[in-house]
Amino acid sequence: MARRERPKVVTLTDVAAARVSEIMAGAQENYIGVKIGVKNGGCAGMEYTMDYATTIEPLDEVVEENGIKILIDPKAILFLIGTQIDFVTEKLSQRFVFNNPNQTDACGCGESVTIIPAETKTTPTNTTLS
Repeated sequence: MARRERPKVVTLTDVAAARVSEIMAGAQENYIGVKIGVKNGGCAGMEYTMDYATTIEPLDEVVEENGIKILIDPKAILFLIGTQIDFVTEKLSQRFVFNNPNQTDACGCGESVTIIPAETKTTPTNTTLS
């Protein structure tokens, strides 16, 4: 029986993928992708992290999206499930934006967020096949 493909932990919009490709093309080193995660910090409790990736660690979740390899820190997976990463250009700034359904609050400056881990959903086990 074929296994059902798991949904991706995160996705990139076309604009975000194009910006990451542009940044990677201009990088001094030959990086394999980007690594995202979360860390404690800021007035709302947590901050998103995004860095160049040079290696894939054994427990990293790897997502291929629009030609970009995204490595996700295993400690961040439950906080990032369902997140879409976008890149926005405004009058005076450009930045990556994490549209995260698990985010419950953000500080006024937008540098830190409050995130709750995604809940795992269970399905009933008493179904019968005929």
